[in-house]
Amino acid sequence: MYNGILNIYKEKGYTSHDVVAKLRGILKQKKIGHTGTLDPDAQGVLPVCLGSATKLCDMFTNKDKVYETTMLLGCVTDTQDISGKKIKESCISVTETQLIENIQKFQRTYAQIPPMYSAIKINGKKLYELAREGKEVERKGREVTIYQIEILSIDIPHVKMRVFCSKGTYIRTLCHDIGQQLGCGACMEDLVRTKAGLFCQENSFFLSEIEKYKKEDRIEEILLPVEEVLCDYKKCFIKAEYQKIVDNGNPFFCHQLKEKSELDFHNPIRVYDGTEKFVGIFQYQKEKNMFFPIKMFLER
Repeated sequence: MYNGILNIYKEKGYTSHDVVAKLRGILKQKKIGHTGTLDPDAQGVLPVCLGSATKLCDMFTNKDKVYETTMLLGCVTDTQDISGKKIKESCISVTETQLIENIQKFQRTYAQIPPMYSAIKINGKKLYELAREGKEVERKGREVTIYQIEILSIDIPHVKMRVFCSKGTYIRTLCHDIGQQLGCGACMEDLVRTKAGLFCQENSFFLSEIEKYKKEDRIEEILLPVEEVLCDYKKCFIKAEYQKIVDNGNPFFCHQLKEKSELDFHNPIRVYDGTEKFVGIFQYQKEKNMFFPIKMFLER
């Protein structure tokens, strides 16, 4: 079984679940999970976890993202992107200067109301299921941060942008919100995710390339080990006599670590056993003066 992360480039027409299903067929392995949904019409970076690395899936969803998108002014749809049903078309009277000024106002933290066509659940039902039934329900705004919007080109009604944002940001909703502020409406025309955490488009692989690597028995060459993804966390080594403690996923005290360990009492740490093999992620709890396991990755 493969254990690690593959940086997949999701192509248009595939859902994130489609990518996982195809990889299961290519790699002949069931234990595979993706790290964050990309709409079928979107493309770009989709880190996929294999084997023990699937424990990382929820940790990856918290990472910042970078997208390149084209916003279409003067068009409002029910899905907030070009694939949806047109609700409204408007004339565009804004100048390029007004457009730039209004876009820049969104470089902030704000409560973004998720679109009806999304996988968010309300009372146990996904919003897109309700939307397909013709229902619209009240949604609470979710705090997102737009760190930067870089305008790549303007050819009204088309505006190409690069967006640096926090987890949970809907780019099509950002386009919709900008359009609402401008008064002419807008929707998202296309979307490419160029970065997710430390995974970049330049280092991603198409499914067809993964097939080739598999046939040549070279998957390990492009499989990123779990511990490399967690390189931001300090590295700690348990003393040999206390190895069974961490092997069994039990908490430990500071004095049970080797002197060369890099302690961090505020953030998670990477813990290695007596043979310097990666064990898992632990977090210090001040009230108990011990490090407790968050995720265990030791393979015996």
